[in-house]
Amino acid sequence: MEQKVEALTNFLRETISGWSNVECITVDPRSEIYAYDPYFALVIDVYCDGPVPAPEKRAAAFGDPGDFETAAGRTKDRFFLREMPVRIEYKDTAAMNKLVESPIQHLKLLKNSGTYPLYRLLNNKVIHDASGWIGAIRERLQAFPDTAWEALADSFSNKMEHYLSDMGAASFSDDKFFLLISESGFVRYAAAAVFMLNRRFEPSHRDIEEHLRALPRMPEGFWPAWDAILQKDRELPAANRFEIARRLAGAVLALC
Repeated sequence: MEQKVEALTNFLRETISGWSNVECITVDPRSEIYAYDPYFALVIDVYCDGPVPAPEKRAAAFGDPGDFETAAGRTKDRFFLREMPVRIEYKDTAAMNKLVESPIQHLKLLKNSGTYPLYRLLNNKVIHDASGWIGAIRERLQAFPDTAWEALADSFSNKMEHYLSDMGAASFSDDKFFLLISESGFVRYAAAAVFMLNRRFEPSHRDIEEHLRALPRMPEGFWPAWDAILQKDRELPAANRFEIARRLAGAVLALC
């Protein structure tokens, strides 16, 4: 971890861990490398078993942060400190326990949000652990049930097909805006389905393609079709792009 980032991480860890109800603090491993990355932000998850201080008290504790803003639900803080962007998300341990212990009962939530929150819970670096809760819940995530993986693969592939249908409609009506939205949704959920088929939680959108290429089980012909859809510099007619997407969807469904 770069010295400047490490110093800020330590300050935030010491500050937040002193609050009541803070069970665990984790940091995104990508935040350990600053190096003038245009995507850089110090991303921290705070798992709590009760309320945290009000936003104005949090801002004061952070030491006069710049552009401090908090989400409507008071679950996320965004600000600048020591010239670095910071993103902090506060998560309820009871809610995470229910999600991990009974994923089928929360399928609608996971279908809409994706499994990235579970990826972060499993993979982010632990910098504060009050009682061992994080270790126990990670053990349960490692034993995520097959029925949940299969249900999520089915849900995500259904959404993929929904966006594929929208792509077809947009292609033939020459609706460029709707086509862009539909293509984005299509590749998003095609990738999500493949992750579920490989029994892997989804990483951040920024890392999806890198992680996809490391998966052991891929649909036949996936990569040529994927690359053709993403290569916007190629002058492919919309109808041809839709046909390529249709073949990619068929390959994904063949694995489901």
